[in-house]
Amino acid sequence: MWEQLPLFPAQASKIAPQVDILFFFLCAVTVFFSLLIAFVVVFFAVKYRKEKHPHAEQIEGSVPLELTWTLIPLAIAMVMFVWGASIFFIESRPPRDAMEIYAVGKQWMWKFQHVEGVREINTLHVPMGRDVKMIMSSQDVIHDFFVPAFRVKADVLPGRYSVVWFHPTKAGTYHLFCAQYCGTQHSGMIGEVIVMEPDEYEAWLSGGGAEGSLSGTGQKLFQQYGCATCHRSDTQGRGPNLTGVFGKPVLLDDGRTVVADENYVRESILNPGAKVVSGFKPIMPTFQGQLSEEQLIALVEYVKSLAGPNPNSAPVTNRPVVPNNATQQ
Repeated sequence: MWEQLPLFPAQASKIAPQVDILFFFLCAVTVFFSLLIAFVVVFFAVKYRKEKHPHAEQIEGSVPLELTWTLIPLAIAMVMFVWGASIFFIESRPPRDAMEIYAVGKQWMWKFQHVEGVREINTLHVPMGRDVKMIMSSQDVIHDFFVPAFRVKADVLPGRYSVVWFHPTKAGTYHLFCAQYCGTQHSGMIGEVIVMEPDEYEAWLSGGGAEGSLSGTGQKLFQQYGCATCHRSDTQGRGPNLTGVFGKPVLLDDGRTVVADENYVRESILNPGAKVVSGFKPIMPTFQGQLSEEQLIALVEYVKSLAGPNPNSAPVTNRPVVPNNATQQ
């Protein structure tokens, strides 16, 4: 019904109705109290005008009244907080089985790459009825991935990966915007998300002219840059064995434990000395400036492809680890 409102975007994702209900609740509360306060102001201005009350009178406070206008707004605020937090937690935690697509923001375009190898610019194809996880980074300045019909929005930052996910529920073409001012042609940094029926999407994906999967490209880069020399599949390498590492906790030489996620692998490649894995020396060279964003994505995906079936286990030390001292690409 909301789609009939002027300028109101379609509800094309699973989370959209929940976001809209909260939005209209906030609007209703705002309108109600705005009208109530306006009425009270006018009412008392007329009732206590100077002609009827030429002399001011001292009015003593009322504890019940004070409690009323303190507890009622507090209760309403807590409802807003809990309701909004529940939606936030849903939006910030992608399902484990979500399909993954990488996105790179650049002045002034969006570049997308599917793990199967298909690449797109300013157009993103996704299947309907499937959880989609976007792993995003920026090639230059801060951008913002915003699809109004999905009610999802997330900053895209240089130097790290940010994540947003959605579950499309309606086939169609939807607007994609950059919602963060990013330069002189910011308003032209637009695109579209095309939601397709699953069968149509598979047909499109198979005919997309992909040059091999992302992990396959990453494996070639892994060999090209000599990473396999140190990151061997046995225990003889100067760097940790990367098999089964992704998604697991990694024990560092300073006693900390971190999870080997996309940001950890990326940092390991570009700044190897930042988080050195326990049992290894910080001998890995940096590849800062040598790899493009697309190459970094391919290497990250290759390391992810080496993960075992059970990524949740005890902290890794001398074995499968993606050390920031040992992800040689």
